[in-house]
Formats: sequence, C-alpha cells, structure tokens
Amino acid sequence: MAKIIALANQKGGVGKTTTAINLASSLAVLEHRVLIVDADPQANATSGYGFDVRAIENSLYECIVDGTNPKDAILKTDMEGLDILPSHIDLVGAEIEMLNLANRERILLNVLNLIRDDYDYILIDCSPSLGLITVNALTAADSILIPVQCEYFALEGLGKLLNTIKIIQSRLNPELEIEGFLLTMYDSRLRLSNQVVSEVKKHFQDMVFETIIQRNTKLGEAPSFGKPAILYDAESNGAINYLNLARELVENNAEPKEVHQENENKK
Repeated sequence: MAKIIALANQKGGVGKTTTAINLASSLAVLEHRVLIVDADPQANATSGYGFDVRAIENSLYECIVDGTNPKDAILKTDMEGLDILPSHIDLVGAEIEMLNLANRERILLNVLNLIRDDYDYILIDCSPSLGLITVNALTAADSILIPVQCEYFALEGLGKLLNTIKIIQSRLNPELEIEGFLLTMYDSRLRLSNQVVSEVKKHFQDMVFETIIQRNTKLGEAPSFGKPAILYDAESNGAINYLNLARELVENNAEPKEVHQENENKK
C-alpha cells in the first residue's frame, strides 16, 4: 500500500511543485511506483510534465466533485512507473462545491483509497494556502514534507502551518506525521542562506532532511520543456540533489530488518 506524502507550505515560491516533480521522478528512477496528485489549481505539476492543461478531460476536480474514478483521470508520464492525477483551473471552485458535502474533509482520502494499492508512493502537491483542498490532502496523507526556502522570512508562517497540522492530527488524522523539513534554494555563497540553514536545524533538529536543494538554473528551465530535471540534465546539481533526497526518503521509510523478519515469520 502506498505511503501518501503531502508537500505543503502556505507560503508561495518555496519549491513545493519543483520538489513534487523532481522527487517523484527520482523515486521512479529508483524503481518505485509513484503517483503525483496535483492538488493546486495552477496545475504547474501537470504542465511541468508536458501535459496541456486545457486538453485534459478528467482531473482531480472531477474525482472530488463528480465522483469520477481516479483510474479514469490518471495520466502516464514519459517516465516508467510514474503517473499523475492532473489538476485543472476548475479546482478553484471545488472548495465552494465541497462545502455542502458530507465528510468534506475526507473526500480526497476516499479518492486515493481506490488506487492506493497501485503505487509505492503518492505525492500530493498542495496549493500555497490552508484551504479545504489542503485540509483534504493532510487528512489523506500519512506524512507531510515541508519545503523551506533558504531566504529571508523562511520561518514566517511555519507556526501557522504547524498549528494547522496539530488541528488535523487532533480532529481528522491522528496518524499524520511530519516527514521532514526540506531546505530549498540554497546558495552557499550567501551568508543569509547559511543563517537560515542554521536556524531551521536549530528549531527542528532531526526533522530536517540532510539533503539540501541548491539553487540551480536547470531546475527552473526543465518545466518549460515539460521534463523533470533528471531527464532534462541528469548531471545538474538540481537533479543530483533530488536523487539524493529520494534515497534519503526511501532509507527513512525502510522497514527495520528485525521488524521485517518478524513479519515474515508470522506469514
């Protein structure tokens, strides 16, 4: 059964979509079955894989509002083992349409439960807000990965996000964990970047990924070609950083040998 990871931060421009695209692609390279759920009405993850958003017939919107089976909306990318549940601008109106629905916070969970057995990892690219769609994502997720850019105001708003996570844990999803804080847009030449790294590690300690995503032009160029960085330029720092992140994520989620052996003995 897939591990569901929501990528969220209500602050825009921190690298959520870049991380969703490139982490998913790196996990696929490591031979895992991966699904990206584009839960952002801007649909940047969808277009980042080269899909024309205007030509999409079924998207996450239809799955949430109309009850369309997600298997009828999922698109295959150019990478083996990597699929995407696309977004559409219509998703902007979904929150209003969901208000009168029963268990409106669990609609996305019900959608993903239909396909959870088909993947190893499901990554949800959330919009830069803490609206109902993001609440759905956090309710459906096993964990949350929080990108934090190495720039001024990096910690601004994190308190509000952490408070939201606590509310979700207490009322909707007690199993929700923080997968980790990911430092993005790092520039070793800037004193500010190093200060942010130091500050985030001081605040969150072991919850910060060892892998740091460096500021890299290839990461910015790749989406305009409809490709993840690993297909656009596999030797770029950005591609290498995300491959290292994927390895770290897999390692962090590896079942301890003694637990695995115990489970095998029970079979």
